[in-house]
Amino acid sequence: MGYIEDLRALVGTRALILTGVTVLVIDQNSRFLMVQSEKMWKLPGGFIELGESAEEACRREILEETGINIGNLQLIGVFSGKDYFTKLPNGDQYFSVNIAYVTEEILSGDLKPDDIEIQKVQFFKWSAFPKDLSERDRQIFQSFIENLILERRKGLK
Repeated sequence: MGYIEDLRALVGTRALILTGVTVLVIDQNSRFLMVQSEKMWKLPGGFIELGESAEEACRREILEETGINIGNLQLIGVFSGKDYFTKLPNGDQYFSVNIAYVTEEILSGDLKPDDIEIQKVQFFKWSAFPKDLSERDRQIFQSFIENLILERRKGLK
């Protein structure tokens, strides 16, 4: 059993606080990577395992979900609060603290979904945003764009 399963054995379906990571991967053509899970497109990511750093979790999740290895990561932001509450169909509840990163370094590998959690993996142009994007991922994209604008303004001064 894994860490979350061990906790569930102790607390049942009561709400937990779980820390996860999300990665905005941008390729050399300025497209962004999305994964499709349960008919919804989302940014790749998942929960941090015991003893794992956030950056290690990013690299592991990207490799597991997409088949590629990534390089340097830059923090976008940390997202949490009541909007990050989830209740699963089995009754399990959790609040997530989500650490979001961006990388433009794809080191190796070929795009391939894991076929367990992920059905499709695809790069999208910024003009072809998936329509069924979650609100949580919209917040990450918004923060990323706001950070780019702030960096650009600093560079112009």
